[in-house]
Amino acid sequence: MTPAEKILWQELRANKLGVHFRRQQVIQGFIVDFYCHQAGLVVEVDGDIHDLQKDEDERREKVLSALGLRVVRFGNDEVVRNVSAVVGKIKNWFQFLLD
Repeated sequence: MTPAEKILWQELRANKLGVHFRRQQVIQGFIVDFYCHQAGLVVEVDGDIHDLQKDEDERREKVLSALGLRVVRFGNDEVVRNVSAVVGKIKNWFQFLLD
């Protein structure tokens, strides 16, 4: 895991947000950073390399969306600089998806 992923995992692990997240979950041959089955939410933390992988990311998102999953992306810098804001956005997503 990257440093940003480790920071976010500390906030998501052990049901701290009231839902269970898995890390490095394999879905349809893709490894996603974090996955909440209960909400159908995939959380990805992207570094600079993702700027070079836009086509692959789009294909991956299409496959995951076809499975009924919502993919939310955050940049490494965003997580490192303000993890509480990222966690707040994730909470909003799973509350929206679970309502």
